[in-house]
Amino acid sequence: MLDISDPPDWVNVGTGVDVTIRELAETIAEVIAYQGDIEFDKSKPDGPPRKLCDSAKLRALGWSPEISLREGLEQTYSCFREEVLNGVARI
Repeated sequence: MLDISDPPDWVNVGTGVDVTIRELAETIAEVIAYQGDIEFDKSKPDGPPRKLCDSAKLRALGWSPEISLREGLEQTYSCFREEVLNGVARI
């Protein structure tokens, strides 16, 4: 059972599956049906080429991911589109 009576200040939420920045960008592009080019400016690196959320604190509380990164992106984008169509969110 998840005990959040005294939660930590910051908790990373992730699946624990490593993904490259390129893979993340390409997945987002696929989810939103982006047809343009994705360009990376190698003269201005933004940290390591791979990022992995450490969700150990949250897992220690009994949580584990139930959906993949792609599914989460799809659900988030779908919700955003719905909110735009309903006038709740503006772009």
